[in-house]
Amino acid sequence: MNKTLKEAISQLNNKSLWTYFYHLTQIPRESGNEEGIRNYLISVAKENNFEYAVDKTGNVIIKVKATKGYENLPLLAFQGHMDMVCVKDEGVEHNFDTDPLNVVVDGDWIKAVGTTLGADNGIAIALILDLFTDKEAVHGPLEAIITVSEETGLEGAFGLDPTLVDSRLMVNLDSDTEGVIYIGCAGGVETRAIFNLTKESLKDGFNGFELIVDGLLGGHSGAEIHKQRANAITLNARILDAISIVSTTYLQSIEGGTKRNVIPSYCKSTIAIASNNLKEAAEAVEKLTKELKKEYADSDPALNVSFKLVKLTNRKVISLQQSSTIIKSLFTSLHGVERMSETIEGVVETSTNLASVKTGDKQIEVVASHRSSLSSMRDMVARRWCANFELAGSKTISENGYPAWTPNLDSHLAQLAKEIWEKEMDSSVEITAIHAGLECGIINSLIEGMDSISIGPNMKDIHSTLERLSISSSERLSHFIRKFCVAL
Repeated sequence: MNKTLKEAISQLNNKSLWTYFYHLTQIPRESGNEEGIRNYLISVAKENNFEYAVDKTGNVIIKVKATKGYENLPLLAFQGHMDMVCVKDEGVEHNFDTDPLNVVVDGDWIKAVGTTLGADNGIAIALILDLFTDKEAVHGPLEAIITVSEETGLEGAFGLDPTLVDSRLMVNLDSDTEGVIYIGCAGGVETRAIFNLTKESLKDGFNGFELIVDGLLGGHSGAEIHKQRANAITLNARILDAISIVSTTYLQSIEGGTKRNVIPSYCKSTIAIASNNLKEAAEAVEKLTKELKKEYADSDPALNVSFKLVKLTNRKVISLQQSSTIIKSLFTSLHGVERMSETIEGVVETSTNLASVKTGDKQIEVVASHRSSLSSMRDMVARRWCANFELAGSKTISENGYPAWTPNLDSHLAQLAKEIWEKEMDSSVEITAIHAGLECGIINSLIEGMDSISIGPNMKDIHSTLERLSISSSERLSHFIRKFCVAL
């Protein structure tokens, strides 16, 4: 039986680190709801007589004096974000505005029950607070840059007041693979397609059906897009398209996905099918379900398709022509890797995540996010995505663009981190770029002369309810940053 994190802390090596992390899991901190975590950071700063500031965006900057005798070391900043992606399993009762997370320890892994864990980026804050409050740690002057609303468009980084930041060396702690030093990341942009619905009353001779695709792994749309996991919206639309080939099909509603940077793991549609074609429709769903399970046997072994008869209490449906174009546009929508990098082997250059679809009384809204290390490719795939939906009669919007963090292959900070890691950890390290969006590019653009790297402990399936954090890897990283502090 798994122990709760609170119960397990006394048996872990770095009790301080895990105490701070536990505290963070008990404070609701979905993007835009960061007041509680901000107040917690301020309280820790006050208790330890640290200098701190809060800018107009809500970001917190904390400054710690050097250990006596180390005042001449350069000022080093550690950076992370307060907010987390909030996703829960279907049927789980949890209010992310008010409820603490139910966090357990399973061997070397920490995970939440039925929800995301928020190790992205709670572990960064825990590492920072553990270091800053450690009376035995030896270091030069330190600074923490802790931002808000990273997950919803890097809003905190864009709104950071650069006059409050004194350091020109920054370690971002928002990566998820131990032994990798990142020196660059993709830029991104978000797109939306909005259909103004044309509805009509459903005639006799049609039956209502509910189609659900679930059981998918989902995950982070940057860090895990290359794993070719299934997208629940794409699969739902693919099945709807197959049904529409054998039967007149009206769409009533379709709901799927949660956040722009999460690969959708669930999608439900409600449709009406001609009564004289029910057998053909059921056979089409059964055939395609078998094919999908085979196609995604490795990436999504728990893929599930449910197709059942339901009573339509509301007989209003989307017009037949518009139902067809919406289904086809979702089915043909871009999703996945567009192109791999030509300069850094094994790194995704450009991708699209078909992120969510939501049906209202008068509109259907579809949201996607596009990433690329090249701004021209980012804008190209965003435009292609919009063009697809415009052909289907929707209005499209592009917004919330952010720049790429261009790799600096001559980064002194990266080379020093590699040297110290290989010396202290007795293992090799890789210097590369990541497809996920990081705040370094934005902060670097605001603060002239900033040299940045990004590192982090091992995490799996972030932005999904399978998210988990390695205890041993986090403790090794805690040890490394203490050694790195005095090596500058």
